Amino acid sequence: MALLRKRTSILPGFGLTMGFALTYLGLIVLIPLSTLYLKTAGLDWATIWGTVTAPRALAAYKLSFGASALAATINAVCGLLVAWVLVRYSFPGKALVDAVVDLPFALPTAVAGISLTSIYAANGWVGRWFAPMSIKIAYTPIGVTIALTFIGLPFVVRTLQPVLRDLDVEVEEAAQSLGATRWQTFVRVLLPTLLPASLTGFALAFARALGEYGSVVFISGNMPFRTEIAPLLIMTKLEEYDYAGATALAASMLTISFVLLFSINILQRWSRRHQEFAY
Repeated sequence: MALLRKRTSILPGFGLTMGFALTYLGLIVLIPLSTLYLKTAGLDWATIWGTVTAPRALAAYKLSFGASALAATINAVCGLLVAWVLVRYSFPGKALVDAVVDLPFALPTAVAGISLTSIYAANGWVGRWFAPMSIKIAYTPIGVTIALTFIGLPFVVRTLQPVLRDLDVEVEEAAQSLGATRWQTFVRVLLPTLLPASLTGFALAFARALGEYGSVVFISGNMPFRTEIAPLLIMTKLEEYDYAGATALAASMLTISFVLLFSINILQRWSRRHQEFAY
């Protein structure tokens, strides 16, 4: 009778590793966030509702979520093109271009904000070309969107690159040999595989943009009802010692962000299941 050997692993067993994982997540993520909700629960409903539905807060929500969604959408499209070039083609300076993609990760947000403002201001390198056409970029929602696009691009590119590396070029060649056009090959062959990763990159870029403060505060101009984002409004209330208002706004932002990201994750799982069913 053969003896059954117990499978060994370098890491500890499931129970111990799961305990460490839950403890770490609890200390770093769950406890701070739950404290925010507990602090909000101590406020009366009229104060919470009046704060989160104030006209200034609604204008900040609209700009934050609208600009973040637009920037994440732009990155989902342009990030796919950048990742495609880096994976499928070889050219001089490819390593440098690949390193530049990670620059928004390492660059301090304040430095990014000052740089973008100096470039897109009316007298900047780019802004001066639009000034004669009465198009203002800096200190407008356009500038906010540009800043959020800048800091979100690496999330999409780094998410799509491993998927593109695993794609077999012969599958595309087979589709073309069977008479498929380039558009049909992209929609029916490539897109089903790239869609889950694209949604993941979109979600990461969207989440990163929602919490961005440093790079936006310089280029936005911080004008209430026009270019004031929700994180800046929270900071303003903290500086005014309105801790109740800041807590209520932070809790509402957290709730809305969680619902949106949860919906995106459900859509991502559905796309993966649909892809598996198609194959």
